[in-house]
Amino acid sequence: MQLKNNIGGIFMKKDIRSILDIKYPIFQGGMAWISDSTLAAAVSNAGGLGIIAGANAPANVIREEIRKTKELTDKPFGLNIMLLSKNADELARMAIEEGVKVITTGAGNPGKYMNEWKEAGIVVIPVVASVALAKRMERAGADAIIAEGCESGGHVGKLTTMVLLPQVIDAVNIPVIAAGGIADGRGIGAAFFLGASGVQVGTRFLASTECKIHENYKNAVVKAKDIDTVVTGRTTGHPVQVLKNKLAKEYLSLEKENAPIEKLEALGKGALRNAVELGDVENGSLMAGQISGMISKVQSAREIIEEMFEEYEELKRAF
Repeated sequence: MQLKNNIGGIFMKKDIRSILDIKYPIFQGGMAWISDSTLAAAVSNAGGLGIIAGANAPANVIREEIRKTKELTDKPFGLNIMLLSKNADELARMAIEEGVKVITTGAGNPGKYMNEWKEAGIVVIPVVASVALAKRMERAGADAIIAEGCESGGHVGKLTTMVLLPQVIDAVNIPVIAAGGIADGRGIGAAFFLGASGVQVGTRFLASTECKIHENYKNAVVKAKDIDTVVTGRTTGHPVQVLKNKLAKEYLSLEKENAPIEKLEALGKGALRNAVELGDVENGSLMAGQISGMISKVQSAREIIEEMFEEYEELKRAF
């Protein structure tokens, strides 16, 4: 399709496409144990920004994923670094060594890496869940911000995307990417109307042909209904949105009983990997966002992106 130059409408602060040299203003979320070279390259080849998840994986593993991605695409892609991870320092250095062009960050302040990253020409885009953190990231030198609402899958904050997004946009002067609860052209339109410069999508890409999660996990996302997600970990300070299953119910029950945090951590240890690699949909952690109920089929990353923006363009024409 031919994408219009005014894709974001009159409310967009700055077109993120010109900063990143991408066709569509859409990021693929950096999902731990999920966002690998195959998925990232597919999204980048389709015109978006594919992102590899660093998570807690050994640096040598992530280095190999970066190199594989370069073999699969000549388009821009990024690396997500969780700053509280034990491997953050190593990944921060390795990203420079491997010539990564875009870094998204979560769970911390990337300030101590900023000078080195900037000298290497890296675009830095932190994920935030509050206005205060967005301001701190801008002061630290971030090039853009991803404002993620609690509709998203995995680790979540307290505010919804519609509440968080306009407040962050009003608070900073750099581009803001909307994340959480975006699954189609209507979500893109809402984000742009609120002033976002782009969107980040995670859950819908779980149902992409290039996503290597176990088929059991993928099918659970496709079959999910509107109220099939739940947030665990509120009492521990590390809330996570997942599809309801045996593990989630047991976890919530233990939280209600004020179980020791050690018992909760033991229950959740390795649960995401069990879901991703083994397909254990009862005892694994099926991280997914509230838009799971909007996903009804598995498509290629290209089909997902083009469909979403075709819907958005059609919506614009209707107005």
